[in-house]
Amino acid sequence: MASWQRAHTITGLPTQEVPVPGRAASADGDAIISIQHVTKSFGSHTVLRDVTFDVPRGKTTAIMGPSGTGKSVMLKVIIGLLKPEQGQIYVDGEPIVGVREKDVFRIRRKFGVLFQDGALFGSMSLYDNIAFPLREHTSKAEREIRAIVLQKAELVGLVDHLAKLPGEVSGGMRKRAGLARALVLEPTIILFDEPDSGLDPVRVAYLDDLVNTAQQETGATFFVITHNIQSVMRTADYMGLLFRSRLVAFGSKVEMTSSSDPIVKQFLAGQAEGPIGMDEMAESDAVPGDGARRPEAAVGVASADH
Repeated sequence: MASWQRAHTITGLPTQEVPVPGRAASADGDAIISIQHVTKSFGSHTVLRDVTFDVPRGKTTAIMGPSGTGKSVMLKVIIGLLKPEQGQIYVDGEPIVGVREKDVFRIRRKFGVLFQDGALFGSMSLYDNIAFPLREHTSKAEREIRAIVLQKAELVGLVDHLAKLPGEVSGGMRKRAGLARALVLEPTIILFDEPDSGLDPVRVAYLDDLVNTAQQETGATFFVITHNIQSVMRTADYMGLLFRSRLVAFGSKVEMTSSSDPIVKQFLAGQAEGPIGMDEMAESDAVPGDGARRPEAAVGVASADH
């Protein structure tokens, strides 16, 4: 059984095997990121509770969940911006929690990140925004930088707009420029934080096509934080669902879409009726049969993205 299928899950999907201390839990070596028993709190408020799953190498994985379920916190923990109280994150088999700062920075070079709004510098042209990581983190000559920028800009369809400032282009173009910038250092992992945020459905569909094209051309591992079900169905090979600080399910797209679990079914169908209530901070939103579940699979306390 592949390592990414051995997830900390609910009824209907397999459970996670115990990882080997100091190494990622991957029997076949195909898990590029391994999240092992991660708990993250802010004061008395637990955002992630005992979360465990493996991210397969060279595929697109999406972590979904209702608003306020710790998705963005998960991303920040993975890249070492936040430190969990418990658990470990392995990137290519290397632990990122509790290691020296210089090792965190070295491991972090494996990542490229596309933030919600693109996070572009408003006073720089799109060209200079895309070139920025190359100028900051490499000693490449401007001629080589230009070749790389043009290559990535062509991939995302921005060659004709590179002289413009971020404020002079659409939100979709800013997203594409952010993706090009995330790709210039040839990272092995690209993280997407709500990439569809602020875009209309048509431009989300265009962005999804671009994500698929970029993943196929680069062979990188794409890890997406989102709550857009249609987008996930177009792009993801593997899916996970967070609910009230717990990872309630993780598996392939086929496994998730065929799951009989009421939380998974309700979320993927976008239905009002089910265990996911209007107010995710309300502990009275009981999950049917929750008391009979294994303690490690029970839905935890309410949580929120930070």
